[in-house]
Parts: sequence; structure tokens; C-alpha cells
Amino acid sequence: MSNSAKNNSPLLEVEEVYAGYIKDLNILQGINFKIYPGELVAVIGPNGAGKSTLAKTIFGLLTPNQGKIIFKGENVTNLKSDKIVQRGMCYVPQIVNVFPSLTIEENLEMGGFILKGGLKQLKEEIFTMFPRLKERRSQKAGTLSGGERQMLAMGRALMLKPNLLLLDEPSAALSPILVNSVFEQIKAINQNGTAIVLVEQNARKALAMADRGYVLVDGCDRFEGTGEDLLNDPEVGKLYLGESKD
Repeated sequence: MSNSAKNNSPLLEVEEVYAGYIKDLNILQGINFKIYPGELVAVIGPNGAGKSTLAKTIFGLLTPNQGKIIFKGENVTNLKSDKIVQRGMCYVPQIVNVFPSLTIEENLEMGGFILKGGLKQLKEEIFTMFPRLKERRSQKAGTLSGGERQMLAMGRALMLKPNLLLLDEPSAALSPILVNSVFEQIKAINQNGTAIVLVEQNARKALAMADRGYVLVDGCDRFEGTGEDLLNDPEVGKLYLGESKD
């Protein structure tokens, strides 16, 4: 379990948020969501439920049409993503999450672009966390495997030592072996104190490692509970944890 306590203030609160990509056409239909410091919270649900839209809205890539987002006690509802990064939140998208023409090391340096001073120590910390990247530090990111790219994308985000890391479908299109490796790294990042919102199609695996989870359906938060409770909930199991790819 996380090192958070329920008497702590939430790190992030999403309150009655409506948002979408086209004006007057909301994908999120009044979402309520929160995560406490140090927690790992999984967001699962069928395709089209609004999981990735929620992550993009939290990170300022989409502006809510209604509702508010509070991060570290500050209303960040209308802030753009570059300002949100400066406040301690990072986002790793599902695709286009590395600079393919740059080396691994250059990608990490891009991750620390807002920092002043040397990045050597930070890069070494990332290389310690991801040894496979250290072995290939001079290799172009475009030549990496899918799993290695995912590790690099997470490592680049961690250069800023965020309080909150948003991961959008980190296991997508990966082989089972690489999925296990990426999930182990996610767990290790969380155990080091970084709160994580894990948007994931691999619902069973995500809930098994999560402190809490949310099940989104048609843009609404239909179920919420501990990862264990959601795994054992008969209705959640029947609808979202059956023989489907979720």
C-alpha cells in the first residue's frame, strides 16, 4: 500500500469535470476523482470510456467545459501543461512519447529542460533505475524496442522529480514479458514516493498493484474502491474483468 494516509489532503482533486475535444460534446460527464500523496491509482474501463481524456484534461491538454481541477491545493483548471509541469506533474502519453532522432541521453536532457544547473546526477539516477537505458545511452531513441521506449518516456518524465506522474496506457502493444517489466518499473517508481495515475487497458494487472481504482463508463466514474475490492467486485468482474482484453 502507499505511504499516504486518508487524513492527508488530496494531492489532486477532479470535481464534477465535463470535457471533450469538440465544443458542446463532452466525453467526460461530471467526473469526480482524487489521488493522495504517494498513492498509485488505476483508471480502467472499456474503450471510449474517457480514460485518456481524463489524463489529458488533468494535465492541461484539454480545458474543462465545466468543473475544476485542484493540484496541491491550487486551482489549475485553466492552466496549460507547461505551467502544470512547473508545479510538479508530468504526463507520459501512449504514443509519440520520445524524440526518435535524439539519443537516450539527449531525451533525458530534454526532460530536464526547465531545470537550472547540471543534469548529470539526475541522469545517473534515471540510469540506475533503468539499467537497460544506461547500456544504450548513446543510441537513438527511434531504434529502441517498444518496452525500452516506454522506459525512456517514464525516465524523461522523472527527470523533474514530479509529485504526480500520469501514465496513459504504458503497456499498450507490448509483449507479455515487456508488460511485466514495465509494470515492475511503475511499482518501483511509486515505492520511491511518486504518486501515479495509471490509465490502463490491462485492468487486472493494474488493479492488482493499485492502492485504489476507478472504473469509467461513458465518461462517468461508475465504480471506485481499493484495487483489491474492485478485483473482487462481482459486477466489475463480470462487466470489465472477463475474457476481454481488459
